[in-house]
Amino acid sequence: MSTLPQWRRPMRARDSNEPHRVATPLELLFDLCFVVAIAQLGQLLHHSVSEGHAAHGIAGFLMVFFAIWWAWMNFTWFASAYDADDVPYRLTALLQISGVLVLAAGVPAAFEGRLGFVTLGYAIMRIGLTAQWLRAAHARDEGRGTALRMAAGVSTVMVGWGLILFSHGTAHTLLFVLMAAAELAVPVWAERRWSTPWHPHHIAERYGLLFIIVLGEIVLSTTLAVEGGFDTARLWWVAGSGLLIVFCFWWLYFEEPVHHRLVDNRRAFVWGYGHFFVFASAAALGSGLAVALTVPDGPTLRGNLAVCIPVALLLVSLQLLHLPRSGAILVYISALVVMCAAFAGPALPIVAFVLVAMVAARVLIRARLTRDR
Repeated sequence: MSTLPQWRRPMRARDSNEPHRVATPLELLFDLCFVVAIAQLGQLLHHSVSEGHAAHGIAGFLMVFFAIWWAWMNFTWFASAYDADDVPYRLTALLQISGVLVLAAGVPAAFEGRLGFVTLGYAIMRIGLTAQWLRAAHARDEGRGTALRMAAGVSTVMVGWGLILFSHGTAHTLLFVLMAAAELAVPVWAERRWSTPWHPHHIAERYGLLFIIVLGEIVLSTTLAVEGGFDTARLWWVAGSGLLIVFCFWWLYFEEPVHHRLVDNRRAFVWGYGHFFVFASAAALGSGLAVALTVPDGPTLRGNLAVCIPVALLLVSLQLLHLPRSGAILVYISALVVMCAAFAGPALPIVAFVLVAMVAARVLIRARLTRDR
């Protein structure tokens, strides 16, 4: 695509085998706006767990993170299949970015159950997304039916989100779960006859970029917590352990290319949807490290669990969705050891040591397999 876009071109489906398909500057800008929402959400989870309101904090975190993640998903998969890079496309994408920022502004209120601003931001993004799908349908190619079903499904579900604003308590939670399930079902229903031509390399890169952003939030949470200050000896082992944990997860995620797994819609749905647990666990890990770092009297069970549970969930999620099968038993054993480490004294160094040892073992296994071929 050229730097200066054409005024308008037909929004036809792109070639799923297009060479050199990479993330665009507009997509990077879109991701950058999500940094604000994820950072705010991580800080709110940190404060909830630190103040002894873990159950409330985790429930609010999962609900709001779903809204953030799903908004990102909708834009990412559409852009992979239909990015026309013309003026109307860029303006519509900027409208969706505006919705992201409104959603981010409403994260603190949504964490307490007040979804007005988040719903407004979501609606703004949905207006842009629906307009994009209608443009794709207007091209009248073989994907017209899928595009129209996506536009209808997105619009209908948005009405359901509006109804949640009038609910409270248990009904509020049940409606949220129902609408989240409806959101996940729309693409499956819409693409039952014709799959949008998303690009495997492009999708794998986009997911990798968001994972790096979430890892950056972990680094930010750790840095801000370290600024709180405590004795020098503890500073070194806590900061060093946090850095090793981040580096190990970066290594694991990018251990090998994954685009070859995205060979059809069925596998793509499992891989794409399953990444909710990858991203949510990684974001929660940043909050957990902040909790562990800000406990004034040293390691506590609450602080240890705040780190060990996200680490174990992230390990299992990565193995099930993303990592090669070779060495899978090492990952599962490591997740079990990490959970046991929560009941030890200083869990952070133990977790870091387990992850480093597991990564080293996987490197040796892969080297041996490569040599034997």
